[in-house]
Amino acid sequence: MATELNTPQNRVRFGEFEFDCITRELKKSGRVMRLEPQPAKVLSVLVHKAGEIVTRQELIRTVWGADTFVDFDQGLNYAIRRIRAALEDDADAPRFLETVPKLGYRLIALISSSPNSELEDANHTASLPSTTLPRLYWVAIGASVLILVLFLAGPAIISEFRRPSPQIAEPVSSIAVLPLRNLSADPEQEYFSDGMTDELITDLAKSNKLRVTSHTSVERYKNTRVPLPEIAKQLGVDAIIEGTVMRSAGRVRITVQLIDSRSDQHLWADSYERDLNDILKLQDEVATQIASKIGSHIISPTDARMAVRDVSSNPNKQPIRPLNIEAHDAYLKGRYWWHRRGTEAETRGLQFFQRAVDLDPTYAPAWAGIADSYAVMAHHGGLQANEAMPKAETAALKALALDDSLAEAHASLALIKFSYYWDYATADEEFRRAIELDPNYATAHHWYSHYLVFAGRFEQALSEIQIARQLDPYSVSINTWSALIYYYQGQYERSAAQFRSTLELDPAFGPFVADDLARVYEQQENYPEAIKEHQLEWTAAGRPKDGELLRNAFLAGGPDGYWRRRVSLLKPVGRSGIGSALQLALVYSHMRDREQTLRWLEYAYQEHSPWINFMARDPEFAWLRTEPQFENLESRIGLLASGTR
Repeated sequence: MATELNTPQNRVRFGEFEFDCITRELKKSGRVMRLEPQPAKVLSVLVHKAGEIVTRQELIRTVWGADTFVDFDQGLNYAIRRIRAALEDDADAPRFLETVPKLGYRLIALISSSPNSELEDANHTASLPSTTLPRLYWVAIGASVLILVLFLAGPAIISEFRRPSPQIAEPVSSIAVLPLRNLSADPEQEYFSDGMTDELITDLAKSNKLRVTSHTSVERYKNTRVPLPEIAKQLGVDAIIEGTVMRSAGRVRITVQLIDSRSDQHLWADSYERDLNDILKLQDEVATQIASKIGSHIISPTDARMAVRDVSSNPNKQPIRPLNIEAHDAYLKGRYWWHRRGTEAETRGLQFFQRAVDLDPTYAPAWAGIADSYAVMAHHGGLQANEAMPKAETAALKALALDDSLAEAHASLALIKFSYYWDYATADEEFRRAIELDPNYATAHHWYSHYLVFAGRFEQALSEIQIARQLDPYSVSINTWSALIYYYQGQYERSAAQFRSTLELDPAFGPFVADDLARVYEQQENYPEAIKEHQLEWTAAGRPKDGELLRNAFLAGGPDGYWRRRVSLLKPVGRSGIGSALQLALVYSHMRDREQTLRWLEYAYQEHSPWINFMARDPEFAWLRTEPQFENLESRIGLLASGTR
């Protein structure tokens, strides 16, 4: 007679744990423990042969089979680690799972059957009959054969044999995708797993209901042991996605699982395997399935990323072209470096984006990456604006010509129009279009708040930056700008408090926010604290003596000595120098040196400084705003016509 799924012999107990040999669900004291499909299969084999040594070769043959491309050793090692973590077991002093050196593993726990009733009573457990384990073993073998047949005869996607998804008690409105773990033997493939994480985040962000945490904020949890509920609390999300990526021999496998972080309940897991040529469709399918599990749906598919659009007078779209794997690979490497920021990382990212479009000139996301890179390098001082921004505009327009649905390209074009060409109407339109296309794109909200500060719409700017912080809570640039909005309003106490709040998130941010926090202290004439911030900034930059020089100048000459030294430490100006024309204008303005302030503002105008249009809002220039020469400069930048005065 056929074995029923919930007969007692199919569910076994060991210690405080219960394992269902058919659904492979592990519980501890009635609570479902997270266990990914592959580790669950390994545990199933060990349970069936409890007390016996199971060799590594047998586990590999039974769980993975001979025809799969998986790196067996690394996959098995990972599975054993996950089992031990779920069982809270110690490899050096095991209660449940023993390593037998040079052979394999043995489940050493005493196995007993579990009652069929849902109202389980530990006192009713009985010893498992000796005939049960062989029976269960053959049931498992039969199930394995069935899965193998389905794999050979069915579609490319391999769906793991799993239990029905439990019901979600409360709607999921926010989610974070933790960095997918790289199971490839080659550590150089780390960029690939990071890229898969980034693209899964991008696809999920197109959901009509979800708030999806940005890549830069989830990256900090890579290779950490922070409990998932704590990660969810820190990120402010309802659910977590975690999983693995394996790439080998022209194929890729992604395994993901969905956890409700509020109840720590495992909701769903699945595994997918396809050719690299089909990777974008695979990502779409994974994102769509995740969204459907939590009652949402993906608004716009990413087919547009694979297609070349005909933007000529012919309204018909060109057919979808095959993915250029090398171009996609270069693009993933570009984004890998993009997320790390800093001049060196931005330069390397740009090189890979350029490599991608050299391989495939129709690859729109790579053109958007080029636009992002040039625009950010101009803002951070990596390149002169006159050199970088026209290239950024060309790349952004190329990306949009190929795919007008790319929020990243619209946001980059908006920033370029706003900060370089001073075309404020177009900038406003492009920012709003980017947010409409992807409400979860933190960078679009962040950059739009720049425009709103410039326009004097501070409440809207604070609203937009708050959205950006929810989406990317650990972004240095977003948190810094949040504090600077208060600075531009003249609310220095709130600005300093926001900076301190940023440093509580991560003290390592200190050197990155030091210069801006020093500006706040300078407005408050709190020179000792400003000196501390500059000392931190310059020490991190390899210039520790500069901070000491500034401190000595202040002790000897007070505020006047402080500002004279600030000027000398900023020169020479230029790409190979320390300061910028706009920085010198700010320092001279604080010294109330009208001639030098206007002189350096003119230089900043000529080089199209990406920050010069904030002169209308910076409290440092308030005393100059009635000067005819200052008004003339504002007029040339378009500040008067825009109504920002």
